[in-house]
Amino acid sequence: MTINFNKNNDGLVPVVIQDANTKNVLMLGYMNAEALEKTKETKLVTFFSRTKQRLWTKGEESGNVLNLVAIKADCDNDTLLITVNPKGPTCHKGTDTCWAEENNFNFGFISKLEDTIEDRRTNATGEKSYVASLFEKGINKIAQKVGEEAVEVVIEAKDNDDNLFLNESADLLFHYLMLLQAKGFKLNDVVTILKEREK
Repeated sequence: MTINFNKNNDGLVPVVIQDANTKNVLMLGYMNAEALEKTKETKLVTFFSRTKQRLWTKGEESGNVLNLVAIKADCDNDTLLITVNPKGPTCHKGTDTCWAEENNFNFGFISKLEDTIEDRRTNATGEKSYVASLFEKGINKIAQKVGEEAVEVVIEAKDNDDNLFLNESADLLFHYLMLLQAKGFKLNDVVTILKEREK
């Protein structure tokens, strides 16, 4: 990997820092050739501070270091993507990211659906939603619904109607997300176990 440090005539390239696990962008910094070499040697992300005009290892004062996982160059070899395992918050203001976002796993629409389920469960008012009413009936009823939906998925899998199979699969996933929350968990807890099993 040959990086073009001279493109901007300042000997620096922008560096996007991404959490290796959550895939969230944590911060943006700059490196010169020396900072890149020190990062490779120490396995701790080191930048060139434009303010201090010197090398600066993230966390050298706070202890909130960025442990190096991988370094990739973009197609023009003038920007780096560095994946890390952060220790503590990344931003100097104490937040997980420099955009004041939490560095949580996000499964896109599935995470949004989990949030909707949680909201309907905890903020049920007036005419109760299906989710709220099912939670009110208790974990046994939710578990029963998961069992019923699983059986329906198996039945539809043996048929040739893909639309019905996918709809029953959606019902199963929806009720399974409810069951996870009824037990005090979220999908990420299951994903963590699957990752531990990865070989």
